[in-house]
Amino acid sequence: MKDLIFALLLDTGDGERDALRLANSIRTFGGEYCFNPIWMLSQHDEEDFSEETRQALFSTGVRLVTFEREPGETHFPFVDYVTAAALAEGLAQGETRCLVMMACDTLVLQPPSSFVLAAGKSFGGCAVHLKLLGSGVSEPVNDFWSLIYRNCHVEGERIFTMQTIVDEQPVRAYFNAGLLVVRPERGLLRGWQANFERLRGLPEFEPFYQQSELYSIFMHQTVLAGSLLSALNPDEFQQFPFTVNYPLHLHSKVSEKRRPTHLEQLITCRYEEFSETFNDPSIEDMLRADTTLKGWLEAQAT
Repeated sequence: MKDLIFALLLDTGDGERDALRLANSIRTFGGEYCFNPIWMLSQHDEEDFSEETRQALFSTGVRLVTFEREPGETHFPFVDYVTAAALAEGLAQGETRCLVMMACDTLVLQPPSSFVLAAGKSFGGCAVHLKLLGSGVSEPVNDFWSLIYRNCHVEGERIFTMQTIVDEQPVRAYFNAGLLVVRPERGLLRGWQANFERLRGLPEFEPFYQQSELYSIFMHQTVLAGSLLSALNPDEFQQFPFTVNYPLHLHSKVSEKRRPTHLEQLITCRYEEFSETFNDPSIEDMLRADTTLKGWLEAQAT
């Protein structure tokens, strides 16, 4: 049985290029995990991709898993990601000790040994980057989060405190959905999908969707918090270090004393637009890279 299997959502366009970069980064910088299985889950058949992409999937040793898109789900932009995560977890049960589900706008820059969960830990992840919809620990639980907790059957004693990565706000547990490491047999991601499907259309949430698009954008992430808090004891959670899932696109907003100075300090990083991030001359002033990594990034930009 493998220690780790990596899974990600493969889409066409920019998402396609991002997914291939992520797979290449695992193969190049993953150390002892560089040959571990990589699964790309997609609503598209292999024939829908270019010959260049099909060759890249083959040469990288990626397994393509297809699934059907749910019709009419444009209101919630991360439905496909939630569906892919649940499907990957089901496939991974009995195949790996830990499944790593990552957003495709991620790069692996060091061997991700921290993804191998410690004994007694069932879920590993990071806090959200910014508070935004998060429930501040110094604030009463608002109507929105009360609905999440009630509908996910969260008991109060299971709620613990985390600090957001960039704005350093103490919040009730609120996890970034772009990096999730689970023990597949616990069914945490399948539970997340079931709750998301059940909650997203409830009429009680409609006023929040009308109030701000942030609620529909991040509904999947708030339901993730409710689902995990309901299913896990707090001591089953393994929080990854600051150098995992680091947001390069928010680097300038991270306090100076906490900012990394070299890309090689990071285990994994996130970005929004690859070209804008790594072709920006100012990136050299913010974060240096050694010759090997710099050359690899330049090659990925073509």
